[in-house]
Amino acid sequence: MVETIGIGVLAKRAATKVPTIRFYEQEGLMPAPARTDGGQRRYTKAHADRLAFIRHARELGFPLDAIRELLRFVDKPDQSCEQVDHVTRDVLADVDAKIERLEALREELRRMLRQCRHGRVSECRIVQVLAEHSHSHCL
Repeated sequence: MVETIGIGVLAKRAATKVPTIRFYEQEGLMPAPARTDGGQRRYTKAHADRLAFIRHARELGFPLDAIRELLRFVDKPDQSCEQVDHVTRDVLADVDAKIERLEALREELRRMLRQCRHGRVSECRIVQVLAEHSHSHCL
């Protein structure tokens, strides 16, 4: 007989929360577990492995739709991994774009600080920049 565990034990082992596991089930990322006669969820090692995959993918920045797509490929392991590469390239492009926006944000904040004269708030360049509605001064 296959060893099973309850949702609390699974959550603890995966360092996640019970509602997160339920959410992944509702989203179709985790297969529905078997239930006891009393209705309690019972998870197998396969569930734990899949949850670990999902958690690791989330930590690496994969959005849920990309994870859903990756799991479709994982469920058919004999096919080419070309599509997995494609999904990963898309996530990498999103990460690169976020880094670019963060670098621009960092430069804007540095510029604002350089322009600060350390006088009164009424004359503060940082406050003036933040109050401008046009954002034309931003990168």
